Amino acid sequence: MRKALAKILITHIQELMTMRGVLKNKARGRQTEEALAISKKQAMVIEDGQILWIGAQSKIPREYRSIKNQKAIHGNVFPGFIDCHTHSVFAGDRTHEFEMRVQGASYQDIAQKGGGILHTVRETRKASSASLKNDLQKRMQNFLAQGVTTVEVKSGYGLSAKDELRLLTIIQKQSSPVQTVPTFLGAHAVPPEYSSASEYLMSLKKVLNEIAQKKLAKRIDIFIEKNYFSLEEGKNFLKEAKDKGFEITIHADQISRTGAAALAVDIGAKSADHVICLDKKDISKVAASEVTCVFLPSADFYLRCPYPPARELIDQGARYALATDFNPGTSPTQNIQWVGLLARQEMRMTLPEVFSAFTVGGAYALGLEKSRGVLAEGFCADFFISSLDWDQFFYSLAPIPIESVWIRGQSFKV
Repeated sequence: MRKALAKILITHIQELMTMRGVLKNKARGRQTEEALAISKKQAMVIEDGQILWIGAQSKIPREYRSIKNQKAIHGNVFPGFIDCHTHSVFAGDRTHEFEMRVQGASYQDIAQKGGGILHTVRETRKASSASLKNDLQKRMQNFLAQGVTTVEVKSGYGLSAKDELRLLTIIQKQSSPVQTVPTFLGAHAVPPEYSSASEYLMSLKKVLNEIAQKKLAKRIDIFIEKNYFSLEEGKNFLKEAKDKGFEITIHADQISRTGAAALAVDIGAKSADHVICLDKKDISKVAASEVTCVFLPSADFYLRCPYPPARELIDQGARYALATDFNPGTSPTQNIQWVGLLARQEMRMTLPEVFSAFTVGGAYALGLEKSRGVLAEGFCADFFISSLDWDQFFYSLAPIPIESVWIRGQSFKV
């Protein structure tokens, strides 16, 4: 049995962003500075990784004032960021494809020439598990240094039962303090060993059983797009996955309108990610649902494609999140500041909305809204300490000045 961690009293918090207002409105629609619930001169008590009490420095309850383990921080405290969509375990790079895109090649052109996802699959299959794990650890450390405390990591660069299970095992066993949420993305592309998408998906249904038995992932993703997996193929595959108890997310309507975002609503998915090619009916349907729209503007920038209709979705009351989509081809960046800046500049999201999207919205996308994304009693003590004021975020691309990151009540220098 794990030994409970002793109580810690954190004092002299200059400004504390709790996100209580965003939690109250379930991360939906427009967000304001008031919803961020920022207070000055605050304190908190942590016990066994969770927040036991939080409030004004002047109102620390008597029973907590004598706690032996106390830390005065004299800085600003923010909830840990959540990156709810990444492809962080892979080998190799696709720098040559960037030059091809600069010269006018499309995503589909590159894929047809053997590039894209299948290029990374070849490199990843050749890589040792030790090297993949080492690279993943470095990437998690990079996220940690930016105040990211939870990262979703997809498989999807193995595309065989053996290699997909290997990637999920590596994700699960990574040893950085950052919490990783593994997602099975075996349906990322059709590998060359199979003659059709339907034949490949049939083989993946057997893999689902092994993933469930070994508890390697609770989430399933699929790339529904022309030349990848059709809407009907995706519907059948996801229905079977859901029947087996998996949570669902979908790469939806990224390059063309496929109806995948609407499917996400119909099937009860946690999130629909990308959501670029939506019509007015799609926007209204998704906005009225419990599906979290995950915006990935860095990928849109690199692909030079339109950005999601974020403003329309938000104004109609949708729940939304932001993520890096970190991957070797279409979003080769882990820069949280960059993603937030793109959201403000290109998608007209307000600064409170960006904070909401990287915290409570990300938690909803991963089904963690009852434990993460908010600094309140009963939530995980996941936060970072910075000298930066909240209104200076997502403006400059300079690194966020971070003194330390706390995950489940333990402090980590970055």
